[in-house]
Amino acid sequence: MRLLSHRAGLAGSTPSGSRAGEVAQPKRGTPGTARLASLGLQRRRAISGGQVIGVQAQNSVSPGAVWPLPLAADHPLKPGQGGLSLACRSEITSLMFHCYRSLHAPQSVLRVSLLLTFLAFCACCHVCQSALAAPDPDRQAPIRPSQVKLAGWLQPRLIRNERSRLLAVDEGALIEGFRNRPGKQEWIGEHVGKWLHASSLAWAYTGDPKLLAKMERVESRLLLAQLPDGYLGTYLDKDRWTSWDVWVHKYDLIGLLAYYERTGDVAALDAARKIGNLLVSTFGPGKRDIIASGTHMGMAATSVLEPMVLLYRATGDAQYLDFARYLVHSWDQPNGPQIIRSLMSTHSVARTANGKAYELMSNLVGLCELARATSNLSLIRPALTAWRDIVANRMYITGGTSYGEYFQKDHYLPNEGDVSETCATVTWLQLNIQLLELTGEPIFADVAEKIIYNHLLAAQHPYKATFCYFTPLAGRKAYGPGLNCCVSSGPRGIALIPTIAYTLTRSGVCVNLYNSGMASLRLRSGRSLQIHQQTLYPMDGGVLLTIEPSGPTRFSLALRIPSWCPSATVQVNGGPKVNATPGRYHVISRIWRPGDRVALRMAMPATLVRGTYGNAGLVAIRRGPLVLCADEDLNPKLRPIALAGLAADAAAKLRRSRITGTGEVRPNVFAAPGFMLQRAPDGSVRRVPRTVYLVDFASAGAGGGRYSVWLRSPTAKSVPRMSLLAYGRESYSRQGNVNGSIADEDPGTWRVTYNGGRAAEDWYAVTATAAPVLVGRVLFMHGFSYHDGGWFDTSAGKPKVQVQTQLNGPWHTVATLDTYPATTATDSKALLPGQAFEAVFAPVRALSVRVVGKPACGDRPSQAFSSCAELQAFGR
Repeated sequence: MRLLSHRAGLAGSTPSGSRAGEVAQPKRGTPGTARLASLGLQRRRAISGGQVIGVQAQNSVSPGAVWPLPLAADHPLKPGQGGLSLACRSEITSLMFHCYRSLHAPQSVLRVSLLLTFLAFCACCHVCQSALAAPDPDRQAPIRPSQVKLAGWLQPRLIRNERSRLLAVDEGALIEGFRNRPGKQEWIGEHVGKWLHASSLAWAYTGDPKLLAKMERVESRLLLAQLPDGYLGTYLDKDRWTSWDVWVHKYDLIGLLAYYERTGDVAALDAARKIGNLLVSTFGPGKRDIIASGTHMGMAATSVLEPMVLLYRATGDAQYLDFARYLVHSWDQPNGPQIIRSLMSTHSVARTANGKAYELMSNLVGLCELARATSNLSLIRPALTAWRDIVANRMYITGGTSYGEYFQKDHYLPNEGDVSETCATVTWLQLNIQLLELTGEPIFADVAEKIIYNHLLAAQHPYKATFCYFTPLAGRKAYGPGLNCCVSSGPRGIALIPTIAYTLTRSGVCVNLYNSGMASLRLRSGRSLQIHQQTLYPMDGGVLLTIEPSGPTRFSLALRIPSWCPSATVQVNGGPKVNATPGRYHVISRIWRPGDRVALRMAMPATLVRGTYGNAGLVAIRRGPLVLCADEDLNPKLRPIALAGLAADAAAKLRRSRITGTGEVRPNVFAAPGFMLQRAPDGSVRRVPRTVYLVDFASAGAGGGRYSVWLRSPTAKSVPRMSLLAYGRESYSRQGNVNGSIADEDPGTWRVTYNGGRAAEDWYAVTATAAPVLVGRVLFMHGFSYHDGGWFDTSAGKPKVQVQTQLNGPWHTVATLDTYPATTATDSKALLPGQAFEAVFAPVRALSVRVVGKPACGDRPSQAFSSCAELQAFGR
């Protein structure tokens, strides 16, 4: 959970000082606190020690040049090390202010006052040993959101994130769980911290006074809920430190520290310190066990690692660093998740702890922060191991990762259903940003770009204030408002985008994202610099950079050449074109003068990607950083989309087409030759030529229709036998919170009935589109078994198959699912996702079919629910 806009540093301060959207006057504290506070968390961002990894004095460097990385020897910090704390900075500021006032006092008083001030200053410096900090190991330093302005493709998403989402969130809902303990959900307290984090970054970018006013109100109401001992959770006293309580405090810390960095409000830092002190006094050797106090093998609780390290960096208080070390050591307890040991032995995130993606990557982000705080780069080895495994075995073509919230077996990446939880998408982005900054390797920026332009933006509705919990590559996007973990995480990911666009290095600047706009920077030399960027990227590969230093200045400009790009050229001031190598930084080291121009031209041909493993027999089109997608709303002749395909020359003949298949005029639409598979009356299969209209994956499905990234390959010759209920009208006993389809011919997507309550029975029904149909065989496919339910409890009888023979008529039981296992309310008998159970009966003409059963509760008897992946019917 990266925050603080990646701790943007002094080297990147704005030439003209902070603007209105960056640092407000403090509401509390001594004079000057806000300004020092705004700088304090960014105090050591100047890069030290050697060249930027991945950037050499020559034109390019291989992304593999530092594998394995030259890792530093173990460098455990002694108490007090780690940088001049904000608290000490504020104290020194107060002393200086006192000294200034004493100059106007009588001479005798002046001498005493100056002596006392000097002694106090020396004492303060002694306490603040952290001024002599270990060098920051980052190879790339982020800039503050206020230093970059993005236009073009990304700007509407950033503005919508602030105006439509963050400004629209109900303040009362954010605080409800704290005001009326216990909260309605065990993790309800995370939302306010996530909101404060996202809002702090968004406000730093836009400077919107309305958002600042809202943050002030929310922060004030939150602090009123903090108890005298520092507790700021949503649990009753008897339930403290159980379930998700530490997790909630993690997000309290993240939100408060982000808000403090942006506004200088010392009350937020004070509240964060109280939380930190409470955690230190509660957990540790001889105290309460942190592993036993969190879910997912303790990973939810130990993920407080990240903000505890950030709290240490904000204050210089070594007890927080010691606590961070304790958290890492706790992983190796017998009941711990064994994160480092398992990753380094199995090299698999799926086989580490319980494979829960969000929580595991959150801990790795924290480990990166600990590596930064201690200058111990060996700590990032587990994160690098996890990264390699995810990219090689568990990453979608769109950059997302995980399925059903967990890392699955190698190459198991279903396209429909619970694809890439948005919480996991944002944390995966954060992990790539961390590794980019620590190593300087462009491959991490490549993956970050893929995530941003595809899976992250796809989770955000392009025109509304909603986000997806899961974002499948096929099916429908279930955008939702309100508050849940993913709807709260999505805005954080969007707000992080400006912080990766440009980064500072020891020798100059890296350009990591291409998007029209400008950046205002300050180089390590002290020279101010503006970079203006003009481009239609990602629709076009041409980029024009205008360099505006405050005067002639020597520095290195590093341009990321994406690995997807087959070729690229760079031209300075109209001079000769120089070839740039894909997958590397192209570095131009020279004396730059105001008005210098750099023209970058990246070839951006469309590529036909042939599917492997679960996508064998399917193809997709990728163009530049964008993955394209067929949307039924644009293709009325391609329904169902599951039977649509692309011609062999689809990529070569791809063309821009503002006119869709519906006659609608839309930007960013492409057309390619394709086909539909149809079964002739004699049973043979034929391909009917069709034009396939494609849009970027991030925009697909916005109208509520079905879509698919992967389409049938040009060699497809068979049509699978389809259910009589395929793509029919679905209904359920309860709506639930997982919005997969049960009639989409894909058992990889499912529906649940979970709503937090109990029910005597659950049912799933489908009405045939061509009703009535003659049905003699029904297949019910299990959805997913969760720890707290998701299956039928058959202790009182097997699930029943029922049919409806007339509109609004009664339901008739025609069979039972006798092969369904003998489950109980708490035992699923190891049901597998998509496992099928069949019922055969005398054919009956029916309008609708449904399956009825008793939901199970798993380990939470206060509720019960079931799940269904597919409900199919056949003649016999």
